[in-house]
Amino acid sequence: MMRSMGDRGNAGTVAVVGAGIVGVATAIRLRRAGRDVVLIDREGPAAGASRGNGGVLASCAVVPVTTPGLLRRAPRMLLDPSGPLFLRWRHLPRMAPWLRRYLAHANARDAARAAAALAPLIGDSLEEHRALAAGTGAERHVVPSDYVFHYASRAAFEDDRFAWDLRRAQGFGWEEAEARMVDPALPSGFAVRLGGHGRIDDPGAYVEALAAHFRAVGGRAIRAEVEGLVRRDGRLAGVRVAGETVPCDAAVIATGAWSRSIAAQAGLDVPLESERGYHLELWGPSAMPRAPVMLTGAKVVATPMTGRLRLAGIVEFGGLDAPPSRAPFALLRRAIRHAMPGLSWVRETEWMGHRPAPADSIPVIGEAPELPGAWFGFGYHHVGLTGGPATGRLLAAMITGARPNVDVTPYSPSRFARRRTKDPT
Repeated sequence: MMRSMGDRGNAGTVAVVGAGIVGVATAIRLRRAGRDVVLIDREGPAAGASRGNGGVLASCAVVPVTTPGLLRRAPRMLLDPSGPLFLRWRHLPRMAPWLRRYLAHANARDAARAAAALAPLIGDSLEEHRALAAGTGAERHVVPSDYVFHYASRAAFEDDRFAWDLRRAQGFGWEEAEARMVDPALPSGFAVRLGGHGRIDDPGAYVEALAAHFRAVGGRAIRAEVEGLVRRDGRLAGVRVAGETVPCDAAVIATGAWSRSIAAQAGLDVPLESERGYHLELWGPSAMPRAPVMLTGAKVVATPMTGRLRLAGIVEFGGLDAPPSRAPFALLRRAIRHAMPGLSWVRETEWMGHRPAPADSIPVIGEAPELPGAWFGFGYHHVGLTGGPATGRLLAAMITGARPNVDVTPYSPSRFARRRTKDPT
């Protein structure tokens, strides 16, 4: 008979499925707590969004996409070729049930609720990353920095007042100035500078270095696709990999936008879509901004990285299978040429990946109520890198029986349990 984690103490094995930042952070924290951990991923560390993200430790990014007025603005954004929102129209019928629930949250109350839930997970991201990477080969990739928002004018900033009021309500402060006083590389306009943030100078190398540290401290890694969860005596007993069972007392599912089908095996019906993100890297740029800059007009972030400037952003809904679209890359090029018209570079690289978007914009973190031992950590939309270390720390605490230092109720998978009679989102 399979014993619980509590019965087995430090001998209990945990399988962590997904080797992005959330999974790797969870695996490291569990190893530091003395657990036997096996990390499983079909492609290896940092193969998805953890490699292609914007690289900003965006603690202030507590504002969800679903703010008041989105329903009014969305059609105009979709029809505007210079806008940051894209849709593959063939995917619309398939995503319609999720979209209805998503747009239902585009109101002040739900936006404030999402911001309050996100703040404890991402509000101290720089220190969370420093604590996770301390003493590892990943430490050198964590760079303290400001985070700058560039607006065409003060009036444009005032038009964004709802988002800044949400940030202020969560304890964030900032400085306001003429843009070129903040950074001469920026175009004229108005800038908001937030201190206490950070960036990762090479996200893929960073997560790979963390995974190497995990292996160095005794963690096991398997490159394979998990086919399903194994039950025994009413709780999780293992995960199926290549037709065989990897036995474990607990499993953490951190597979991002691919998490829905495994969650369904644990009795969860998570309304989840892929928020397809894009980046364009400019190698050997002739100039760099001093810190990551959000170009608010295009909703594009420009982040200095080792040897290149990464431009990231864009929201595209088109599912998990369609190839990259060309229009988002063109928008990224237009955005940087408008912001830094004299910029030149040696070469470009392009990337498209999938970010997990739950309909209520709040991550899913915790144990499935209908399958004890099945734990989940996914659903960060576009701030997974920012929140990964805190998520790993919270999951490790809950799995080992320690008391988390924040209220984890808002993230509970129970809000998506199939036995619920009322739709929580």
